[in-house]
Amino acid sequence: MLISPDPNSRGFDPNSPRFIALCRTSIPTSAAAESDPVQRQEEQHARSVLRERFLRCLLAMTNKKVLFQMHEKVNVEATFGASDIDVLNFQVSNLHTPIGVQKEALIRCQDVISFTFDI
Repeated sequence: MLISPDPNSRGFDPNSPRFIALCRTSIPTSAAAESDPVQRQEEQHARSVLRERFLRCLLAMTNKKVLFQMHEKVNVEATFGASDIDVLNFQVSNLHTPIGVQKEALIRCQDVISFTFDI
């Protein structure tokens, strides 16, 4: 079944499986925060601060050499270009891998354990 944007609005149907999957958080809301509005607000603020820091980190990485530590103890180095809107892939240039150099590439974020770069 193909889920398409709701023809009567500018976004996706909030009940569609794709929308629900994209908006799901990886860290569940604590049980205490669900019952306490003050704690829920504090938790939402903490999440927004962490999200902003991560996005600023991605912005700071642009056009810099980045070392990615991947699964299976593989390290690759590349010039960081951008991330897609869902932060599922990184676009990089001059990707140095154990088997050679790739001029342009996409790195799946789920394959990355960590990354480092110099400011």
